[in-house]
Amino acid sequence: MLKLRLSLAVLVVMALAHSVRAADLGKVEDFQAETAKFNSVLTIPTFETTPEAVAAAADAVLKEADAALDEIGKLPPKAVTFANTIGALDAIGYKVGTVANRLSLTKETSRDAMVREAAEKAVTKIEKWSVGLDYREDVYKSVQAFVRTKAKLAGESVRLLEHTLRDYRRAGLSLPPEKRREVEKRRKELADLTNTFQTNVTNATAPVEFTRAELDGVPDDFLTSPQIKKSDDGQTITIMANEAYQAQAVLDNARNEVTRRKVYVARDSLASNVNGPLLNEVITLRFDIARRLGYASWADYQTETKMVKNGAAAVKFLDELIKGIQPKFAAEVEEMRKLKVADTSDEKAKIYVWDWRYYNNQLKKRKYTVDAEALRVFFPMEKTMAGMFRIYEGIFGLKFTQLEAPYKWVDDLQLWLATDAQTGEPMGLFYLDLYPREGKYNHFAQFGIIEGKLLAGGKYQRPTVALVCNFPPPGVDEPSLLSHRDVETLFHEFGHAMHSILTRATFSRFAGTSVPRDFVEAPSQMLENWVWDQKVLDSFAADYRDPTKKIPADLIDKMKAAKLATIAVTYRRQFAFGALDLAIHGPIKLDKEGHIDARLIANATLERVFLPIDPKTDFAAGFGHLMGYDAGYYGYAWADAIAADMATVFKKAPDGFFDKDAGARLRTEIYQPGNSREIDASIEKFLGRKQSNGPFLESLGLEAKPAKTPVAKKRKPAPPAPTPP
Repeated sequence: MLKLRLSLAVLVVMALAHSVRAADLGKVEDFQAETAKFNSVLTIPTFETTPEAVAAAADAVLKEADAALDEIGKLPPKAVTFANTIGALDAIGYKVGTVANRLSLTKETSRDAMVREAAEKAVTKIEKWSVGLDYREDVYKSVQAFVRTKAKLAGESVRLLEHTLRDYRRAGLSLPPEKRREVEKRRKELADLTNTFQTNVTNATAPVEFTRAELDGVPDDFLTSPQIKKSDDGQTITIMANEAYQAQAVLDNARNEVTRRKVYVARDSLASNVNGPLLNEVITLRFDIARRLGYASWADYQTETKMVKNGAAAVKFLDELIKGIQPKFAAEVEEMRKLKVADTSDEKAKIYVWDWRYYNNQLKKRKYTVDAEALRVFFPMEKTMAGMFRIYEGIFGLKFTQLEAPYKWVDDLQLWLATDAQTGEPMGLFYLDLYPREGKYNHFAQFGIIEGKLLAGGKYQRPTVALVCNFPPPGVDEPSLLSHRDVETLFHEFGHAMHSILTRATFSRFAGTSVPRDFVEAPSQMLENWVWDQKVLDSFAADYRDPTKKIPADLIDKMKAAKLATIAVTYRRQFAFGALDLAIHGPIKLDKEGHIDARLIANATLERVFLPIDPKTDFAAGFGHLMGYDAGYYGYAWADAIAADMATVFKKAPDGFFDKDAGARLRTEIYQPGNSREIDASIEKFLGRKQSNGPFLESLGLEAKPAKTPVAKKRKPAPPAPTPP
């Protein structure tokens, strides 16, 4: 891409505009009084900034929680009520969870390594305490005493009781005391290991040095940006393979296969020296816990609370997709292989994992004349963000206002308020931490900070969340320029923020995104459709150097054709990750010493489902989703099937992706209830019918069938046991 420099005049205008905006920012206090008019509370978090403060925050909330639990445990059987047992447990979990949320965010975003380390220890301490909460005999007796009252409950209270009892069962409370203590001990060990695994991934760096010639094909704009490290003589360029945007820039564009392979090997070996052995411990420990609780596998244990219901159903779901997409996948890989043959003059050339991004990009350029890098000029961050805000404001009936952040963990942090456009009710706050830096969480995610909940005094706590992203940072003389895929990601992640902020659930455990993991991505994945629509793109996408220039309609058509032409490869990669996850968490066979080699299973699965890999790599060791999304990565595909169907509501609406009635239904039927009712019911209310997988198959270029997404039969519950309320 030809690099055009902004004129001094343009830079001055941009700087002045920024300073005016900063001066005009509102204050949180200005809106807190307005929130009170709606019998709600808007809270700005107070963040800990020293290791001592981090440790003190965790200790204080656990001390308060233990005292509250003691009160529940002391209740005479005749004095128990829903409010002082089940409701009280939700309130305790909420207070502890709020501190844990804040410290988890600090762990992933603080610029102070000592604060991050302290936050990791504090989060681990809280997680261990949460495990121990399940095993408070005195509290459990009070809960049982309430159950025996057979009090008549209604609405969310019924659901909260059911979920609380389910959690106790899943924790092993029906087991004899000695066996129960063994489960508790192992779950606490697991909390330690999983936090260490995640921290190792976040802290891992992977510098790879190249000459400029070795990076032939990689855009000059990228290589000359301030974020790319160079030697003093300019002869050596260092690519940080742990940074997603840097690795992808090379894998998408480098003509030299050796270069691509080096970056791929470095990225797919992140933290392998420490996390390889650690993952084996984690998998073995999970399997042991599941068996002690009466489950055949960790996958069965984890999926019991999800829409899919059991591990076998999740495997079947993925296997059917893998098989169904195989002909198209094979054809797409062959198209890429032909390009590689032409480049290398090797008739036996193969497409490896380090090749697919490059030839996927080349296919789009050569066959569909779509240059992903050239599209970046249409998506400057600020304009793209503003355009997305206008769209979401319109369909959800909201208004977004930037506020002055009382505390910033990084200088370019932004704080925004969402209010109801019609009533003026403040709905919640969201932070935007947009660009990569050392020591920061290196993917894209929404972090809940303060969840929605009806408080004891009758007021509703409005949520506060943070979007932690790693978009390409601004250059010296140009704004942050997003790829089209980045724009998809932005729309997706902001969908999670809307899901959290627009909640009306009474109890925190049902609020916002606290839904089954195999559904949580569906609303956000549905919103990715917006950035493929001509009218939507025309509303904000314009060349930042000449705003009169829009993305040509025929180019958007070519982008859609290119997407469909390579969609099987994209999805098979996702299916491979899901299959890998289920393979290591399924009914596994341990060696004679009782161990497992997760790397061998993972690598074999990647090759079977996707493409040949370099055997030296250990992708699973750096696969952060294995902690938190364990036995749940299939859920992205599961949610995609739901999302594709949900998108048809907008596609068929009079105003398409701008339709306010469809947006109101999404807000009312999906976002507001959260998990306060069965998700199947919410989906049907939004769709106005039962869910179908036809639109998803059509999106993959496959024949649509009138069958709905497979829903597994509920498995018989394991012996009584839970995870904390």
